[in-house]
Amino acid sequence: MTKEDFGAFIERFELLPAPQPPPPAARQPLAELRFAVSDSFDIKGYVTGFGNPDWKRTHEPASRTAVVVSCLLKQGATCVGRTVMDEFAFGITGENAHYGTPTNPYVLQLMPGGSSGGSAVAVAAGLIDFALGTDVVGCVRIPASLCGIFGFRPSHGILSTVGVLINSRSLETSGLFAQDVSVLHRVGNVLLQAPSLGPKRKRRFIIADDCFQLSRVPKEKTVHVLSKAIESLSGYQPPEHVNIGQYIASNVPSLKQFCESSTNIQKGTSALKALSAVMLLIQRYEFKTNHEEWINTVKPKLGPDISCRILAAMEYTHENNKSLYKVRTELRSALNSLIKDGVLVIPTVPDIMLRVNSKKKLSLDFEDRAFTMLSIAGMSGCCQVSIPLGKHDGRPVSFSFVATHGADKFLLDTVLDMYSSLQEQAMIASTLQPASDVNGDMEASELLKEKGNAAFKGKQWNKAASYYSEAIKLNNTCATYYCNRAAAYLELGCFQQAEADCSHAILLDKKNVKAYLRRGTARELLLSYKEAAQDFKHALVLEPQNKAALAAERRLRRLLMA
Repeated sequence: MTKEDFGAFIERFELLPAPQPPPPAARQPLAELRFAVSDSFDIKGYVTGFGNPDWKRTHEPASRTAVVVSCLLKQGATCVGRTVMDEFAFGITGENAHYGTPTNPYVLQLMPGGSSGGSAVAVAAGLIDFALGTDVVGCVRIPASLCGIFGFRPSHGILSTVGVLINSRSLETSGLFAQDVSVLHRVGNVLLQAPSLGPKRKRRFIIADDCFQLSRVPKEKTVHVLSKAIESLSGYQPPEHVNIGQYIASNVPSLKQFCESSTNIQKGTSALKALSAVMLLIQRYEFKTNHEEWINTVKPKLGPDISCRILAAMEYTHENNKSLYKVRTELRSALNSLIKDGVLVIPTVPDIMLRVNSKKKLSLDFEDRAFTMLSIAGMSGCCQVSIPLGKHDGRPVSFSFVATHGADKFLLDTVLDMYSSLQEQAMIASTLQPASDVNGDMEASELLKEKGNAAFKGKQWNKAASYYSEAIKLNNTCATYYCNRAAAYLELGCFQQAEADCSHAILLDKKNVKAYLRRGTARELLLSYKEAAQDFKHALVLEPQNKAALAAERRLRRLLMA
């Protein structure tokens, strides 16, 4: 049974705003808005618990209120309580073994996400107008996406952290949740203390195609929604496209030492995985530096997931920490160069959803794929807004706009300017049905296949894929056409489409070795290691001496054992 407040709050109180100025002075910008804060913001006279009862037991009431909270009170908002968070801001599911897990009001079967899950739930349930949380490795963006609301991670260092308990100083920033885009914009500008008019920038969008390949949400619900919205607005340039993983691999040289050896196709995915690994190493190092003495002295009671994370931090012994921060510096420079005067568009989180009472393996799959996207802004310190786009198959859909460090006002202005058009296009997309293929002449389809093969040999991957697609329209019962198109998609970095084509080929021909090999490759690049390993095993059953399958099966066995 769902609690009245969806389990969002740890404690309730009321901090009244500063008195309204007498007329004819303008009203305070946040007058009549109500908000809550996660359990990491100091409130004068209350103990900040950091999501853990032992922390609360061993600390005194705060002597002053956090700077960002005081700023909101001075501008007319009323604070009504403190919300549940993952212990020490270390989780991403929203679970708390001591205070319970808040219920996601947007999709009851899903976890709310964390670490600032209680704040997101309170906003999504309409209990408050906006909320504060902290974002370390995705702790605002994840719950915003899963709860179907806006989540704003400001540029690192832009907002004061005085009076905020810190998990990782060089990654962490206070963040903002809102259900209404105008509230997001208004509160965001108050926090940023931004002037009403900022410098004019071009409305330029760069879509990270490789990141959208890691999501199985149809592009009609994400990328096409953005493109249609841009077409309907004046002053916006047609979107550009980038393989952000390959761009990072080429422009962040210090990341190379953290990358696994990979093929050219795998280069971009390997770079994003390495980037997320460096982010987690920094988090462990800084948490240990800040809190090791207290952890070892108090030995707090921890939830099972948090206990594993704390243990990993306490055991951290990386020798060359300067190399971690060099990655961060180079990444910020590279992204500032790529998206200056523009906005990078990425999925907020992958499509794998954190279901209530889900198995740990599902949570790990979600985490691995989520961090490849979340590390882009997390490691660079750039600002990011997660934007809700409704649902697909009953699951929340969102994408994110990322702008350069310090371009926070421009980012909020862009979201405000675009959101009504995005909403309209998302509603249209939700009513569209996918077109079905038709059967046709067999000889013509074979001719198209041969043209596709010639284009593939000439490394004209797009042209090859187009020829194979035309062949499939004429004859959708030939496994070879799907398998060949999958090979072209792999070269183009379209891993989701390659996986789907191979699955179709296998349905038509269960002995198609190439289909198993290519689907295994696609799944490995989509970070679905267990499923990829099964595909390579199938290929070995059909061809026991297949060298590619043998090498891949060994490689994946090592990854799954790690």
